[in-house]
Amino acid sequence: MKKVTVIGGGAAGMMAAITAAEAGASVTLLEKNEKLGKKLYITGKGRCNLTNTCELPAFFDNIPRGNKFLYSAIYSFSNADTCAFFEEAGLALKEERGGRIFPVSDKSSDVIRTLEKRLKESGVKVRLKTEVKDLSSIDADAIIIATGGLSYQSTGSTGDGFRFAESIGHSIKEPVPSLVPLLCSDPFIKELEGLSLRNINVTITADGKKVFDQFGEMLFTSNGVSGPVILTASSEIGRMLNQKKKAFILHIDLKPSLSSEQLDKRILRDFEGEQNKAFKNSLSRLLPAKMIPVVIALSGIDPFKKVNEITREERTKLVSLLKDMQLHLIETAGFEQAVITSGGVGLKEIDPKTMESKKQAGIYFAGEVIDADAYTGGFNLQIAFSTGRAAGAAAAQE
Repeated sequence: MKKVTVIGGGAAGMMAAITAAEAGASVTLLEKNEKLGKKLYITGKGRCNLTNTCELPAFFDNIPRGNKFLYSAIYSFSNADTCAFFEEAGLALKEERGGRIFPVSDKSSDVIRTLEKRLKESGVKVRLKTEVKDLSSIDADAIIIATGGLSYQSTGSTGDGFRFAESIGHSIKEPVPSLVPLLCSDPFIKELEGLSLRNINVTITADGKKVFDQFGEMLFTSNGVSGPVILTASSEIGRMLNQKKKAFILHIDLKPSLSSEQLDKRILRDFEGEQNKAFKNSLSRLLPAKMIPVVIALSGIDPFKKVNEITREERTKLVSLLKDMQLHLIETAGFEQAVITSGGVGLKEIDPKTMESKKQAGIYFAGEVIDADAYTGGFNLQIAFSTGRAAGAAAAQE
């Protein structure tokens, strides 16, 4: 019976162990934490967005790095297969907007419990609180490295897999935080903390050149910005931003459905109904309350000026501000706030069908440790499940 050892009890590691055991191997799963699935527990705000139901061509569009490499793994174990795997194991699933799949219970603990049940049923020996120092200490016919990246280091993702890979001659694409909030230098950011904006358009420029553009929703933090659009942006520009070689500006169009002319007419209409009001009391129909003082300060218009005294020039400035509110980006919020790690073991050095190392036979990789990552929406967990499945199946073969 082939002996397979899996290092790392996260999504990829558990799937790899289950797959190898069900294919007839004797499998040991090593996890340095006191429990399995520690990072899985906090994904999707504790609800665990397992995968996404979009058609596979669109699915690959959501994988900006490594999508061609992942063709074989994802077509072999697709998003539909992931849903079937969990439902057959007794976990009820539901689909939410954007094709995102969650457990009906909204509890990531139920996902972990389902995987633990499958591990037990397939006879996997699970060893918790077991840290691997180096690969030479492991007595096995095959080793699957599924140790994650560097994000959420409190869950045990401390880059062990990168060290193991380098010890057998692999090159590592420098890991950087991805799907991560962005930090801004603008002093007024603190006043907007907690404010969520919907139906806005975000553009990011680097030294004046557009590098990102998307419609959606965002959130202000105490020192920057977050939310779906921003997390996607971080996946695109995080590496460049952290190099600090260019000036990055975030442009927010607060009213993308209106042209500048239409917005001006809308403001005029609002002003007509409130002619004797002070400017600071005239924007409640146009903007969220938290944003009004900031917009007034940025506009340079006297907050106590009566609206019927506001000049056309001042109104033009207000329109420009609402169509292009600018924030100065300085860096990402780092690995501790990053959902995933971008970078990892070089893809040219891994067999895409089996996830086996091209540097050393019998060593396999799965999940976040490899240089492939996706946008938010269930795509990264699917990569973990698909690569774990491929590595487990290949490692178990005689």
